[in-house]
Amino acid sequence: MVKKILALFFIIFIVQNYTQAKIVKNKEKNMTREEICKDNYKILFKGEALQNNGDDPEMMMILQKYIFGEIFTIGELDIKLREMITITSLTVQQTLPQLKAHINGALNANATPLEIREVIYQCAPFIGFPKTLNALGVLNEVFKEKGIKTPLEDASTVNEKERYQKGLSIQAPLYGDEIKKALSNLPNDMGDDVSRFLTEVGFGDFYTRDGLDLKTRELLILSILVTQGNYNTLKSHIKGNLKAGNSKEQITATIIQCLPYVGFPNTISALKTLKEVLNEK
Repeated sequence: MVKKILALFFIIFIVQNYTQAKIVKNKEKNMTREEICKDNYKILFKGEALQNNGDDPEMMMILQKYIFGEIFTIGELDIKLREMITITSLTVQQTLPQLKAHINGALNANATPLEIREVIYQCAPFIGFPKTLNALGVLNEVFKEKGIKTPLEDASTVNEKERYQKGLSIQAPLYGDEIKKALSNLPNDMGDDVSRFLTEVGFGDFYTRDGLDLKTRELLILSILVTQGNYNTLKSHIKGNLKAGNSKEQITATIIQCLPYVGFPNTISALKTLKEVLNEK
């Protein structure tokens, strides 16, 4: 009897949330982009958008209406994930003043400190450690201003002996041994070392950490590659995203979410790469 009651409550909860989501979408359809912009801006930055002040008010008006009033309506990504994608792109670009603003925005969108830290941590295998440390410096500055105690809790889940096997258990289902094959026959088998590093560090040290699930990690890595303009690796990670359970709609929306931060050429090239992958399937 208790199980039936719990099941009923769960169904009611799902229906209510689905209904609320539909109401929001329907509301957006009847709102101007200025109104949508103001609503999203207030959530993220606790202030008023479109104030027509500062040294370059025209640029800020264009920017705010475009990003928060239009881009934020594309696809079914929630506002927290959109901010995590933005943080990732800004970390890759090292645009640190904007990164600070969007770390605050992510916290206001109910991202946890641990989630935001992991968003930045997992950039390291793709952009290198120096740039990642720069972003972490900004993150910890925000945490201190917010009274968030650092260091945060340890999110590692593997020990030294497990790194390779735990990493391979994530890597193999999504990417097979494509990197190992691509780097074979280099002098003194040094390609094998690089392939092992990818498994142990990229997947073993980072993918296994708490704070983000696999599907979210894969979407965020797409935003790294779109920002870099790395379309060959992007193609592989689009396939990995699909295998991880992300839909083609989520992947498309993630790429488009990067558009204001990386520009049209990178985004359009990424969307063309997506089309190539989908046509292959």
